[in-house]
Amino acid sequence: MPVTPAWVEEPTRINIFIHDGKQEYKLVNPGSYIPDECKQQIITIISQLPDADYLVISGSLPQGIESRFYAEIMHICQQKNIGVILDISHPSLRQLLEFKPLLIKPNDEEVKAIFGLTVSDDNDAKNTLTTLHALGAQNVLLTLGAKGMYFSNGIDYWFCSAPTVDLVSSACAGDAALAAFLSQWLSTGEVEYALSLASATGADVASSAGLGQLAAIETLLSQIHVRKL
Repeated sequence: MPVTPAWVEEPTRINIFIHDGKQEYKLVNPGSYIPDECKQQIITIISQLPDADYLVISGSLPQGIESRFYAEIMHICQQKNIGVILDISHPSLRQLLEFKPLLIKPNDEEVKAIFGLTVSDDNDAKNTLTTLHALGAQNVLLTLGAKGMYFSNGIDYWFCSAPTVDLVSSACAGDAALAAFLSQWLSTGEVEYALSLASATGADVASSAGLGQLAAIETLLSQIHVRKL
């Protein structure tokens, strides 16, 4: 896969996850400082993307980048007709919905912190998804960790269960789940299998010390159930 990085002088961050058998503790470093010239390089790279269909913005803002940087990127993508997928926990997510992103992937903690919405059952989830659509999100993948996930395209609503696994590390589980979902949904438009694959992939990574070998995907898929609300 071709990669066009914007290099920084300092090392990228190293995060440490500690699991004592019952609780998981996260030691999250702030990461390197991003100077103005690097920010401009990122903008230039995105502005010059040839024939790009989608752009995924994932993770937290590093030091030196203000929240308005998100809006700059969204504006460029609007002009270039690039569908944007947002997987961010920053409060500016609310304002970014004005750009009508193709998909957002908040979790239950993020929708509570950013939008004041609580998800405890199907009705709560449906109301939350409806609210996010009204604010501008075209599609929403709402994740609940071990409790499963919801998806809505603004017309229909689905719930996908999560398989039971022993948690080793939650690091990258959400990222892997989103990647698995997008790999199917963007190419085929098929929702139910995309949700199942996302749930299985996230669980496989969560039950592995590293990123996982994805060897358990088929077994995990048999434990997952998807239903329409």
